[in-house]
Amino acid sequence: MSSPLAHRTYRGHRRNSFEASDINELVEIRARQRTFHGAYSRTALGSLGYALTILRLFEPAFHRIGLLFAVLGGILFVISFFRSRHSIHDFADRHKESHLLDNAIQTKGQEGTRVFGRPFVTAGWIVVQVTVVVTAVEIALLVLILRHHIST
Repeated sequence: MSSPLAHRTYRGHRRNSFEASDINELVEIRARQRTFHGAYSRTALGSLGYALTILRLFEPAFHRIGLLFAVLGGILFVISFFRSRHSIHDFADRHKESHLLDNAIQTKGQEGTRVFGRPFVTAGWIVVQVTVVVTAVEIALLVLILRHHIST
């Protein structure tokens, strides 16, 4: 009987012990890493850097704005963690649900018969979460700016 994590291997290798067989496979894996892992983490780091800049350089009246960006960065790191957990499944051989993904629209570069792991699938609910969080932060930022403008 196979282990419960056996479906999370790619050509029999776990994620950490895998070596690409050619440059095309290496490029595909790196592109997936940048897309899945890097985008959320980079955005979180950018928000935290912006928060630090506001908190250190501006007068205390703007500290609430800096704290708002710090909260945004923290929430984005949490979402980034869950996205990276989700992408463990993206680094895997095709499995029993693959027939559901075979009807996906092929994009540029997918015309050939070579398959690199599972097909690209947008992170649906994670994208919705990021949209809700950023919308809430932008509304709070607008309220803070208008409040500051009215008080001066």
